[in-house]
Amino acid sequence: MINNIWYNNALLLRLICMPFLIPFSLLYGLITTLIRLSYRIGLFQIKRFPLAIIVIGNLTIGGTGKTPLVIWLVEKLKRRGWRVGVVSRGYGSCSVTYPLLVNSTTMSNQCGDEPLLIWQRTGVSVAVAPRRIDAVEFLIKNNDLDVIVSDDGLQHYALARDIEWVVIDGIRRFGNGWWIPAGPMRERQYRLNSVQEIIVNGGNIRDARETPMKIQPDLIVNLLSNESISLSELKNKKIVAIAGIGYPRRFFCTLKEYGILPIKEVNFSDHQHYQEKDLINLIPTHSHFILLMTEKDAVKCRTFARKNWWYLRVNAILPSSKENLLLLPIEKVIDHYLKKD
Repeated sequence: MINNIWYNNALLLRLICMPFLIPFSLLYGLITTLIRLSYRIGLFQIKRFPLAIIVIGNLTIGGTGKTPLVIWLVEKLKRRGWRVGVVSRGYGSCSVTYPLLVNSTTMSNQCGDEPLLIWQRTGVSVAVAPRRIDAVEFLIKNNDLDVIVSDDGLQHYALARDIEWVVIDGIRRFGNGWWIPAGPMRERQYRLNSVQEIIVNGGNIRDARETPMKIQPDLIVNLLSNESISLSELKNKKIVAIAGIGYPRRFFCTLKEYGILPIKEVNFSDHQHYQEKDLINLIPTHSHFILLMTEKDAVKCRTFARKNWWYLRVNAILPSSKENLLLLPIEKVIDHYLKKD
């Protein structure tokens, strides 16, 4: 229901709910504005580090495509010879100790699904802590790095940053424009005036400052064997598709765009902590049925996966003509810190 208020023209729902939600939104906006102002005037301390810090975040809650963009950026910087680390708050994580360095034995419930996915795709050092500054300190102490990328953290003002990228859902944009809970906004749209790059995932760009991005399917990968097949091989198969992400509809629409028509679509909550019982009865045990999920879901299901469970691997695609324009400012910041050393 709340998404109908935020993103759709559900007039009746808005008339009923908005009068109750707006006071809480104004309070949320006041608190977040005061917090940001407190850091700007020096009331709260901003922690600065001796290397480049890049933050990739968004203004709204819910999935916008940050994690694929983080993977894209990390891979591009690695190919240019830079030593990259990643930090995350690890939403939904529950570790005995923090900071936590993600490795081959780390479970998704310990570190969060996005950090584990980023580590599996890139192989760089990924540290998780409720306070990102603790994760940055840990990475610097234990690794020789040139740059750290923060997955989310636009509103984590305790962490000084050199460059900010904001990711926008190009279809839903900012919804009704209200702060949480009357709308989806963590910060209002004017915050875009202070960031270095605006990346628009899907839809159409509306401003010269915006850079378009697409989330493009790559391969279908088996959770147990890591065997990979093309999307076309799933056409006319009996598929049950599941998604536990911020915007599940995007996943289901992508499948249909590529001719994959599931017999059933199942939504789970974002950052769902899956258990075997949640999925085992969704499809018959026959091998000709397939359970298909997102890559973010897959990192949480490998320990109890079946041989007919697959996931869709995706990549962020940005215009090649924009690559240097995006990366050169980061490399200038990296060079600046290296010269200071």
